[in-house]
Amino acid sequence: MDDSPRLTKSRKQDHIEINLRKDVQSSLRTGFDLYHFDHNSLPEIDLQNVSTVCSFLGKTVNAPILISSMTGGTSEGLKINRNLAEAAELRGIALALGSGRAGLDSDEAAKTYQLRQWAPSIPIYANLGAIQLNNGCGVEECKRVVEMANADALILHLNSLQEALQPEGQTNFAGLLTKIEVVCKGLKVPVIAKEVGWGINAKAAQNLVNAGVTSIDVAGAGGTSWSEVEKHRNSSEERIRISSHFQDWGMPTAEAVLEVSKALPNVPLIASGGLRKGLDIAKSLALGASMGGIAGGFLKAATQSSEEVVKLINELLLELRIVMFGVGAGTIEQLKQTPIYKAHLND
Repeated sequence: MDDSPRLTKSRKQDHIEINLRKDVQSSLRTGFDLYHFDHNSLPEIDLQNVSTVCSFLGKTVNAPILISSMTGGTSEGLKINRNLAEAAELRGIALALGSGRAGLDSDEAAKTYQLRQWAPSIPIYANLGAIQLNNGCGVEECKRVVEMANADALILHLNSLQEALQPEGQTNFAGLLTKIEVVCKGLKVPVIAKEVGWGINAKAAQNLVNAGVTSIDVAGAGGTSWSEVEKHRNSSEERIRISSHFQDWGMPTAEAVLEVSKALPNVPLIASGGLRKGLDIAKSLALGASMGGIAGGFLKAATQSSEEVVKLINELLLELRIVMFGVGAGTIEQLKQTPIYKAHLND
């Protein structure tokens, strides 16, 4: 199967343009609208003193907000990544990179993942498709992806359905868990296992943790649907029809967070997949997550400037702090302990 550097670069550019120009949202809801906090009319704290500072994978960040994996490997990807890196550094939050596959093949592409000159102190997470472990990549290649970004962790993303729908998809997922275990043992940095928008359930999460994965990003349904993205890349009418049938596929993000956090209460979780606002982040933490990841909104902002990314971070932070004030939680740890309930309907 042809997976040349040129094809990889073209695919990454397609993904950026389709996400920016097409409606590629899942038809499922994230499920966060089904949950609510009890309003605390006497919070007994000062909003000015509410702190969103927290720790994740041994690193302190100013907020439990992760700029989720998006892109890299192209000139447009470098522009986007630089704007994201500058903004994340300024506000002190973590940044996840898009797949580093292209950087393994090209020194020019590798530069699009080298962001430490703009983000010297924040956590940066490198990224590689787990399927690459069945296509010539092993521990050494994973080390190169981490070193390329001077990263604090490696994300291995699981995108089986996306690969099945891609015209050039790689679909041999057999035996991957064993290879993930080898990578976890061979790396000095933590490994994060991440879906791409269809969710990770408790059984899969348990298997991944047993293999040595440190953290799970559930990446549930309710945000970008990569079956919709690939629909726009397909030229075959048959493939277009098939792709369209998966718009409501997957496990809603809130459901995935709740299920995995109950099964694995001591495993650091990232909630991503359709998070759009500070209230979504707050709800995800109360349901058991440690971080909330957002991609779509940041992608649109990063195509403009780092200032636009900072504006979005500031809005998310302000809303998160107001939610915390509204429930009487002065710290992120207190927010995590705040009860959250299935929403009641007004008659």
